[in-house]
Amino acid sequence: MADVVRAALVQATWTGDTESMIAKHEEHARAAAAQGAKVIGFQEVFNAPYFCQVQEPEHYRWAEPVPDGPTVRRMQDLARETGMVVVVPVFEVEQSGFYYNTAAVIDADGTVLGKYRKHHIPQVKGFWEKYYFRPGNVGWPVFDTAVGRIGVYICYDRHFPEGWRQLGLNGAQLVYNPSATSRGLSGYLWRLEQPAAAVANEYFVAAINRVGVEEYGDNEFYGSSYFVDPRGQFVGEPASETKEELVVRDLDFGLIDQVRQQWAFYRDRRPDAYDGLVRP
Repeated sequence: MADVVRAALVQATWTGDTESMIAKHEEHARAAAAQGAKVIGFQEVFNAPYFCQVQEPEHYRWAEPVPDGPTVRRMQDLARETGMVVVVPVFEVEQSGFYYNTAAVIDADGTVLGKYRKHHIPQVKGFWEKYYFRPGNVGWPVFDTAVGRIGVYICYDRHFPEGWRQLGLNGAQLVYNPSATSRGLSGYLWRLEQPAAAVANEYFVAAINRVGVEEYGDNEFYGSSYFVDPRGQFVGEPASETKEELVVRDLDFGLIDQVRQQWAFYRDRRPDAYDGLVRP
């Protein structure tokens, strides 16, 4: 397995329907593969609008099973076609009444390695997610892929340091953070939290945001997606604040060991002293 991994992410505008949205992401993935990318991740609930700006039962129509739904199956074909690992965030229905904000992780041969379900569910103006989603219940999986060990943390999760740390303890080298976050709510935090998490946990982070204004509200999704390394430095420039963009960057996973030997944060942890963090 190479130390340098060429990785990609997509920040996209909503097209108006699922079929064209998926097709657009397939074309971005093919373009990334043509540039030599070996892993790609998409934005939160990538095949739908960000419907959580409203609370309406009609939007349960976007939900589908994972891994046996049509979108994940189509992404398995895409992974096999391109030879890339694909991180696929969708609205999951497990059974009637059980819905999750989920990301499937598909290996380069099309195998579904598993899924992550968003743990922290917001319920504030413009982000009415508790109306739709149950809290995640599959832990903090890290997946052994063709390019290395990959984890996922979804949008609002990023405000909670505990999950970032657990992904590091579970061996993550790269964590994809698919999001849908708006300018007025979190613009100040966007370039602060994920680099800080990358530093604290000494791995790479792919921070993905939507871009543009969509039909169900006035949230302005401001893009600015990026990769950040274990020193908290951007790998290349962040993407546009206003335009759709495919971002492809080379990530040197060898830097992870270098930083962990230099800063030794994992060595100096004190889990014996942390009981108060989880005490009711």
